[in-house]
Amino acid sequence: MKALLLENIHPVAVETLERRGFEVDLRAPSMSEDELVAALPGVTVLGIRSNTTITPRVLDAADALQAIGCFCIGTNQVDLAAAAARGVAVFNAPYSNTRSVVELVIGEIIMLARRLAEKNDKMHAGVWDKSAKGSHEIRGRTLGIVGYGNIGTQLSNLAEALGLRVVFYDTADRLAHGNAQRMRTLEELLAVADVVSLHVDGRPGNAGLFGREQFAAMKPRSLFINAARGMVVDTAALAEFVASGHIAGAALDVFPIEPKAQGDGFESPLRGLDNVILTPHVGGSTQEAQEEIGWFVAGKLGGFVLEGRTELSVNLPAVQAPQLIEGSRLGYLHVNVPGVLAEVNTRLAEQGLNVTAQYLATHGEQGYVVTDVAGPVSAAQLEALGASPHTVWARAWRA
Repeated sequence: MKALLLENIHPVAVETLERRGFEVDLRAPSMSEDELVAALPGVTVLGIRSNTTITPRVLDAADALQAIGCFCIGTNQVDLAAAAARGVAVFNAPYSNTRSVVELVIGEIIMLARRLAEKNDKMHAGVWDKSAKGSHEIRGRTLGIVGYGNIGTQLSNLAEALGLRVVFYDTADRLAHGNAQRMRTLEELLAVADVVSLHVDGRPGNAGLFGREQFAAMKPRSLFINAARGMVVDTAALAEFVASGHIAGAALDVFPIEPKAQGDGFESPLRGLDNVILTPHVGGSTQEAQEEIGWFVAGKLGGFVLEGRTELSVNLPAVQAPQLIEGSRLGYLHVNVPGVLAEVNTRLAEQGLNVTAQYLATHGEQGYVVTDVAGPVSAAQLEALGASPHTVWARAWRA
């Protein structure tokens, strides 16, 4: 079993996979589509972060690929439907770096409100600028959170503890934490927020969410933060509103176009503007978060390849089977049509195999059944299942 890990994934992922019997190839940079096509034949699992894109062409070239681990929150860099159609499971780490992102945002709110980046630049230039002009406490200010998911809710809790009033907007129904107040529309939030912080996901519908119209609707001298997705914000429009003084400061950790490798050049219309903090997509890049992500995602990859477990997969039916296999285990990913489970059980009965446990889940057009049996599943049995027109794949594992 071979694992290819890209984009400086934490060494704990290497240790976790090697302990489970994988031969691991760890590489620092991301890969282009052509590079992936050349590198993936014979690879069982692929680990990526946010700068590697998995297309149908890449998946077609990956003749042995069983699973992809996104060692981050987002999965929009992977064609999830194409992966599912080929039976390739995709896993991510939806919670592991939440705290790291939230702490960065809290720090940026304070830095922008006190104009610390500007003061720091002047000190390094040898200029002593001791002045309270434009510098404010955050206590009593209103934080508007756009996207009230895992990160948005934790930010809400910490912000309230610091004395901020919190309002939020989300297209989904979300339970308000603490004293946070839901806004019915984005426009309502923009009209009252002193600080706007984006925490939406990377779905296509969020592209261009924040542009000239939204910046104009923000309160004069308000602050803007984006630690969500680069394609959500029109950075050229933001630069205009910062330069005009309508937006008093901004902090961005993500960008529409990001360099592929460490040390590559970075271009943005926001460079050089006063009270603008630019960071290289490091919201979740703390040692604590990366170690947790490495352990978590590598564990999911190993559990899928070696035990057939799909819990928390983002594109295949989620089956939470025990890690311990007693006897043999049959995993069968199939087209979601009536009668498949009966067919599996009939074939096992014909072979004289007693079912000791069975787990089934469906997701869209696919179903996945994991069956533990008392005896060995034969190669002939797998071949017979594989010949069914409903089969995506059939695999067996032994204790």
